[in-house]
Amino acid sequence: MNTGTLNFAANLSMLYGHLPLLQRPAAAAAAGFTAAEIWWPFDSPLPADRDVDALARALSDAGLQLVAMNFIEGDMRAGDRGLLSVPGRAAEFRDSIDTTVAFADRTGCRVLNALYGNRQPDTDPGAQDELALESLVLAARAAHQVGASVVLETISRQEAPDYPLGNADATVAMADRVNDASGLSNTGFLCDLYHHGRNGEDIPDLLKRHAGRIVHFQIADTPGRGRPGSGVLDYPDFFSRIDASGYDGWIGLEYEPTRDPAVDFDWLPSLTARS
Repeated sequence: MNTGTLNFAANLSMLYGHLPLLQRPAAAAAAGFTAAEIWWPFDSPLPADRDVDALARALSDAGLQLVAMNFIEGDMRAGDRGLLSVPGRAAEFRDSIDTTVAFADRTGCRVLNALYGNRQPDTDPGAQDELALESLVLAARAAHQVGASVVLETISRQEAPDYPLGNADATVAMADRVNDASGLSNTGFLCDLYHHGRNGEDIPDLLKRHAGRIVHFQIADTPGRGRPGSGVLDYPDFFSRIDASGYDGWIGLEYEPTRDPAVDFDWLPSLTARS
């Protein structure tokens, strides 16, 4: 594929999730990456200093720039898709804000992903949305202090039918609502092409309409959530459009690996990255 001048970052939680956490940065560096993103990497919203220090050291020792990370999102493999709008658990998200922002400041990470959370049975959706707005305003104001952006992402209806940000328009609208409420402009759109493709959304149109709101990209193919070229999505066209748009951020490789680097990254002519 002709990837032009686009910059790719390894998602440590998916590509290297089979490895112990502190071994993942070195594995990504060995594959040729100089940048990485990660889901919430700790066991609690208030991790021990030694755990935070150890991850920061592992990234530094591997020469990896952390370019995006999640606020605490719950157990993703078990079906959680964020906590910030979930009554009884939003406090965990809010407890994670200081740790997330401090770690971002320490590592130079400037994109912080806040997963919205699933609708809960017997809970008023409007009340959940108000709780989400309060949580996100707190996150946006904290992130602003270190020059970071908060991003919201769509999750496909097939994968998370109870997740309310089910398409690009809904996600961007919520980001705009946070900016209005916070008085800031640092909440934007994480465009995960896997989810939009799985939804059957018109990706070329989406990229055109929301170009000014996209802060970060993630990619995988569908079906199967494998590497680009393993499914039906037209990644050569998508990459060309992203490149032509002038996007100068990072594209996170958030797909299921085969664990064979020769296969997992065979679609990349080179691991282009910037320091």
